Amino acid sequence: MRKETEQNPPPTNGGQWWDKLGKPQYGGEMVIRVKNKIVNFDPYYGVQNTQIHSAWLEKLHTDDWTLDPAVFDYKMSFRPNQYVKGHLVKSWEFADPSTYVVHLREGIHWQDVPPANGREFTADDVVLHFNRLCGLGSGFTKPGPGHDDVAPFKELISVTAADKYTVVFKWNTSNRHLIIDAMQEVGTTLCMENPEAVRQWGDVSDWHHAVGTGPFILQDFVPDKSATMIRNPNYWGSDERYPQNKLPYVDKLKILIIPDDNAALEALRAGEVDIIDQISPEQAQAIRKTNSAILQMALPQTAYTLDPRNDKPPYSDIRVRKALQMAIDLPTIAGTYYHGNVEPYPATLTSRYLKGWGFPYEQWPQELKNEYAYNPAAAKKLLAEAGYPNGFKTHVVVDNKADLNVLQIVKSYFAAVGIDMEIRPMEGGDWFALVLKDRKYEQLAVCTMSPYGHGYKPVRQLSRLMTGQLYNYMMINDPVYDAFQPKVIAAGSENEQKQVIRDANEHVARQHYLISLAQPVKYALYQPWFKGYHGQFGSVNCSPAGNPEMLSFYAARFWIDRKLKKSMGH
Repeated sequence: MRKETEQNPPPTNGGQWWDKLGKPQYGGEMVIRVKNKIVNFDPYYGVQNTQIHSAWLEKLHTDDWTLDPAVFDYKMSFRPNQYVKGHLVKSWEFADPSTYVVHLREGIHWQDVPPANGREFTADDVVLHFNRLCGLGSGFTKPGPGHDDVAPFKELISVTAADKYTVVFKWNTSNRHLIIDAMQEVGTTLCMENPEAVRQWGDVSDWHHAVGTGPFILQDFVPDKSATMIRNPNYWGSDERYPQNKLPYVDKLKILIIPDDNAALEALRAGEVDIIDQISPEQAQAIRKTNSAILQMALPQTAYTLDPRNDKPPYSDIRVRKALQMAIDLPTIAGTYYHGNVEPYPATLTSRYLKGWGFPYEQWPQELKNEYAYNPAAAKKLLAEAGYPNGFKTHVVVDNKADLNVLQIVKSYFAAVGIDMEIRPMEGGDWFALVLKDRKYEQLAVCTMSPYGHGYKPVRQLSRLMTGQLYNYMMINDPVYDAFQPKVIAAGSENEQKQVIRDANEHVARQHYLISLAQPVKYALYQPWFKGYHGQFGSVNCSPAGNPEMLSFYAARFWIDRKLKKSMGH
C-alpha cells in the first residue's frame, strides 16, 4: 500500500521565497473579469461557457501554495503528480493497483446556509458527487452530460464510503497514472456539490441553490453582468504560507462579465477591475505605453494551426500538407506580427511549455526541421509532384473569435506558391455544427483551441487525433498513431509514458496532420495592488474555455494592498 500525504507547512520565520511579496492583508474587495456568459452553476453539466461554481465549491486535490514558481509555476492545466497537494483530502493511497483510497480532512463544514446549514462534510458527500457524475448509484444511472465517454472516468466501477472520512474508488484499470490523472483533475467537474441541494432541487444550476464548502458565499447574480460573493466566516482553510492566517483575505469577491476586451481594458484603466487576462500582445503593448503601472504576465496558449481534412484531396496527400507548411515563414510571423513575443517554432500535440514531455523543436533532427522551414521553391516542387503544378483553390472555415489577421498573412504566403485560399468566418456555434457535429467541412478549418500545443494532461491529449474521436475533425485515420494510446496506458512508469508521448509527437510532426503556425501568448494585465498572482492557470479566467477552474483556492489566498490602492487614487 502506497500512501501519499501533504507535507507540513514550512516554517515562516524568515528566509522563504514569498517574503519578497509582502505580508497578506485582510479586507477589501477583489474584482476579476470573465469574458463569457455564466450559464450554469452545477459541475454536473460540465464546461459550458464560463462557470464560476469553483468560487464556492471545492475539490479533493489542489496546487501547492508554498511551491516556488521557479520550480513549477502552475501556468498550465497539467500538474505533475509531485506538485499536487491534498485539499479536501489529507492523504491518499492505492490499496491495490485498481483501488484508490482518499482520507478526508476532519472538521470541514458546508457553508451555513440552507439546506446544508453548516453540517460537516463527509465521505457520503464525495460518494454522491461521483455517483451522480458517472451514473454509478445514489439514484443516478446515467453519466452527466459530457462524461459518458471521458476516459478514464468511464473506467470507474464504484465509489463507497468505508467510514465517515474514507472514500474507496474501484477502477476497471490498474494504470496508476490514469487514475491519478482523473482524481487530481483541475477541471470544475470535480467540485463537490451539496447533496441536500441536489435532493431538494434536482440540480444546483440555479444560483439561488449555490452552497459549498468554499471560502466565498454567492450573494447575488445579475445575468450577463456580474456575480457577487462574500467572505464565508466559517471557512475551514488557512494560508499554507502563514498557517496562523484564516482564509479568505478579502471580504468580497466580485466577478464582472465583460465580453469585449476593449471594454475590459477601459475598466482596468479606471481601476474598476483588478485583473483581466486573455489579452492580445497588441493590446498589452498599447497598455505599456499608456498605463505603465499596470503589471503584465505572459501566458502560453494552444498553438495556432490550419486543420486540413486528411481524408479528402488535396490534403489526403502528405506532399500537399508539407507544401503548405513550407510556404509559411514562421520566424517572420513571430518577429513582425507577434513583435518577437512568441517563439518561431512549429508545434505538435504536446505544448513545448510542458518541460520534459513531448518532442520540442530543439530535439528535432535537421531533416525534419527542413520540412517546416520557409522554402517556397520546395513547396512549389512538392505541389507539382502531387499533381498541382499551378496550385489550386481552397477555403478555410474559421471560428470568428480566432485570429483572422494571421490568416490574412498566411493567405498571402499561400498565394506566392499558387494556392488561392478563401477565408470564411463563422459564428462559433455554426462552426461547431459544421465541423465537429456534422463533419461537413471540406477543406481547411481553424478554431480557437487547436488540437496542437495543449498544456493539458499529455496522456489524454493522444485521444484528440485518434480515429473516430470527436475532436479528430481532421478525419485522421492512422493505425500507427492509434496504437500510441494503448501503449501509454500500459506504461509502467512515468518515464515510459514520456517516451510514448515523445514518440507520438514525433509521428505527428512527420505526418504533417495539421499546418503548424506560431504558438502565441496572451497576457494577464493586473493592478499593482493585486497580490499573490503569478499567472496560475484557472485562478481567474485564463483557461482557454474561459473557466476559472481554480477560483476558490486562489481567490482565497490573493489579497488587495488597500494602502497602495488608495495611494494610487482608487
